[in-house]
Amino acid sequence: MTRRDRLRQLIAREAARLMYEEQIKEYMTAKRKAARAFGLEKRLSLGHHLPSNSEIHAELQRLINLLEPEVLPERLLQMRVLALKYMELLAPFRPYLIGSVLSGCVTQRSDIDLHLFADDPEEVERFLADRHLDFISEIVTIHKGGRFHDYPHLYLEENGIELELSVYPPRERQNIPRSSITGKAMERADAKQLRRLISASFTLPDHPDT
Repeated sequence: MTRRDRLRQLIAREAARLMYEEQIKEYMTAKRKAARAFGLEKRLSLGHHLPSNSEIHAELQRLINLLEPEVLPERLLQMRVLALKYMELLAPFRPYLIGSVLSGCVTQRSDIDLHLFADDPEEVERFLADRHLDFISEIVTIHKGGRFHDYPHLYLEENGIELELSVYPPRERQNIPRSSITGKAMERADAKQLRRLISASFTLPDHPDT
C-alpha cells in the first residue's frame, strides 16, 4: 500500500468514526473534518487525495458491524417495519425508501428517508394533519441540471426515530437521482420491495428429525 493509499484509508476510517460517533450526515463534511485531524485539509483541499464516499461508507458499515453485531439486525428490522408502516399510510403519494435504512448501514441516530410524489406538496401536509401527525416542514434547495430547484421536506418522529419525507412533482418519479455514495442511480424500494426485504430477514427454525 502506498503512502497516499494509507492516508486515504486513515481518513476514510476517521470520517466513518465521525459519522458514527458524532452523527455527521454529510460525507464531505466528515471527510474534511477527518483530514483536519491529520493536518491535511489544505493539502488535500482539491479532493483527489481524499477518500471517496463509497470508501467511507464501507468503513462505516465495517464499524457498525464490529461494534454492534447483535444490535444492528434488530435495529434495522425495527426501522424497516416503521418505514413500511408509513409507506403504506402514504401510498397515495407512491413512496420510495432510500438511504441507510434501505442499504442496511444504520446507527442509533439514523433516520428514515422517503421520497413522495404529489402535484401539490400541500396535499401531503394536509394528509398528515388530517391524521393528527405532527411534522415540521422546510424548503431544501438542490442544484441539478444546471438549475436550482426547491423541494419541500417534512420531518416527523415516532418512537424516537425521525422520518424525512421529501416531496417531488410526479413527473420526476422516473428520474432516479444519482447516489452520493456510488455516483450511480440511487437505490430505492417501493413498499412491495421493502416487504420482501423484511420477509428475507426472518429465517424458519430448523425442525428436529422425527
